[in-house]
Amino acid sequence: MTRAEAGTPAARTAADPADRASVFERIAAFSHRRRWQALALWAALLVAVQALAGAVGEDYRNDFSLPGTESQQAAELLREHGFAQAGAEIRIVLRDEGGAGVRSPEHERRAGEMLAEVARLPHVTGVTSPYGDGSGDTMVSADGTVAYATVTLDEQAGNVPAGVTERIVGTAREAEGGGLRVELGGEAVAAAEEGGGGAAEGAGLLGALVILVLLFGSLVAAALPVVTALFAVGGALGLIVLASHLASVADFTPPVMMLVGLGVGIDYALLVFSRHRTELLRGADGGSATRAALDAAGRTVFFAGCTVVIALLGLVVLGLGALRGVALAVGLTVLVTMLAALTLLPALLGILDGRIRRGVERRQARREARGRTREEGAGWRRWAGAVQRRPWAALLVSAVALGALSAPALDMRLGFADAGSRPEGTTARAAYDLLAEGFGPGFNGPLVVVADTGAGSGEGGAADAARRLRETLAGTPGVAAVAPPAPAGGSAVATVVAFPRSAPQDEATSRLVADLREDVLPPLEAETGARFLVGGPTAAAEDFAATVRERMPLFVALVVGLSALLLALVFRSLAVPLKAAVLNLLGIGASLGAVTLVFQHGLLGAEPGPIEAFIPVMVFAIVFGLSMDYEVFLLSRIHEEWRATGDPALAVREGLAHTGRVITAAAAIMIVVFAAFVLGPDRMLRQFGLGLAVAVALDAVVIRCLIVPAVMQLLGRRAWWLPGPLRRLLPHAAPRR
Repeated sequence: MTRAEAGTPAARTAADPADRASVFERIAAFSHRRRWQALALWAALLVAVQALAGAVGEDYRNDFSLPGTESQQAAELLREHGFAQAGAEIRIVLRDEGGAGVRSPEHERRAGEMLAEVARLPHVTGVTSPYGDGSGDTMVSADGTVAYATVTLDEQAGNVPAGVTERIVGTAREAEGGGLRVELGGEAVAAAEEGGGGAAEGAGLLGALVILVLLFGSLVAAALPVVTALFAVGGALGLIVLASHLASVADFTPPVMMLVGLGVGIDYALLVFSRHRTELLRGADGGSATRAALDAAGRTVFFAGCTVVIALLGLVVLGLGALRGVALAVGLTVLVTMLAALTLLPALLGILDGRIRRGVERRQARREARGRTREEGAGWRRWAGAVQRRPWAALLVSAVALGALSAPALDMRLGFADAGSRPEGTTARAAYDLLAEGFGPGFNGPLVVVADTGAGSGEGGAADAARRLRETLAGTPGVAAVAPPAPAGGSAVATVVAFPRSAPQDEATSRLVADLREDVLPPLEAETGARFLVGGPTAAAEDFAATVRERMPLFVALVVGLSALLLALVFRSLAVPLKAAVLNLLGIGASLGAVTLVFQHGLLGAEPGPIEAFIPVMVFAIVFGLSMDYEVFLLSRIHEEWRATGDPALAVREGLAHTGRVITAAAAIMIVVFAAFVLGPDRMLRQFGLGLAVAVALDAVVIRCLIVPAVMQLLGRRAWWLPGPLRRLLPHAAPRR
């Protein structure tokens, strides 16, 4: 028996006892044998989870708390002394378009009736009007053309139902006419305008199905990965709805879950199904093909999925409440998709075994009839040979290109985009622009500076410290205006609101916050003995970005270290994990550079602004895990060939020949799914989708097709070297075939 024959499923089954079959083979055999029971179990679980989730409803909550930061201390101090608002605020902005001014009797009548009606709506706890006894003078611009009213709700912005906000918007808009324009702003309004992502998800699924049909030439075969992904994502979404009652899960989690779940789910199922199809072409029966597919590709899916989960759980070390729920939710989604690929897909392969086999045979017969009898993967084999002949050229050109694309990421400015970055034509953007026009750009992002003189100073001490604080802020460069101090009755705490000259997301505002904390307020603290804290949403965004920057190195080290350890276990090598870590970091840097060029510098017509503070860590966690799909899939096949032949150069060519086509198809599917979200209205999802799409494209085209073959050629036999002590210590995790 030749070495090649010894590696076939039939030969291995004859040589090995049944109890030596791998865990993945036993799972495949069980699911394939009890196919209808497995399908029924998955269907029952999906229906049960969705029904239970529908019955209890979701309880998504945004937790942007940052314990220990100055803005968080300021917020806690205000809440302790009764300063904090009970719920979100919506601003109703009034603009005179006829020249009479917003204080004209007709405008005041129309606006007054509208505000009275808004005050009676559900969830509204109060309305502050710019009209009346003079208390609203500060709510009218100096030229009298713009005014605003504030509507206070009984819930925070992330928990306000979209229907409530839409009713407020509709009621307010009824006052328009006679030269009066009405626009509404605030986080609740922006959230209601974003809507769902169904169109993006549908476009991604349609694109993925088209690619799969072109790949396999059969609608039935193409539908299997999609059906598997839909089962997994549907179950995961229901589980997260239930989990939202037990932990803080952000309201933007579901679209992120679907974005990752659909891409990963289809990808994992495709890797398994492609190997199954290869085994069928070799003459294996349906059961043997399924077992062989899971023992090879299924093992790849398992370790790749574990890497994604490890990378996502690494977000927990950042200590950011807003990301913990997202990390757990997306990690659970990847885990469910991995389980679906390992248990549901084998059952579907067994149910449709006859149709799949006939489709594979018909397509092979058509290829032979057209004279296309060359071995599949010949083109990729030639490509690998060309790279191996000039490995240094391929490596250096690719590395320089990725490095150049990564350069803009070094200048990435983290923050949170305000309504000024929303699409034109939305009422939230219009309200933002009108307020900036009437009151200055800094009006949309005031800084709340808290003066705390201590428990023994009394109200007089707080008032004196707040007066000195106002004088100091008024003379600070970059501050446009300062509101009168607002003391808390009978307490030693007061607040002063300062309005920057620049918009909340401008770099000048970031510098102002830093100047106040580092240069302006410390001398005043020494003079007065009071403590001054810069808070408010704008300062909180700065603190969030700073926290991400500070903790990013620990996060990267943890994720890279654990992932390298996992790869060392899989491939029993030191060079392979090190190479994978370096290449993944280079690819992620290039993807973040592309995001910076588009969304920070306004390339391709995007509205310039900061990069959402949690985009880099989320993209890193998910991309680092996803890139391991192709890394493990390609290197597993190279390792398999290396063990069979002992020729490192031949192993690289054969590995790329057998995986190049499916890696390209899997990458194309992920790119289509991720890129579909770039077309949506949500800026955060657009940045997220672009980052993932670019990372996958670079990983599949540049890294897997150029750098990996070049590096493996240069390493030769050294790629699989492992010190003796580690070789004895590490267990075997690779397939034995």
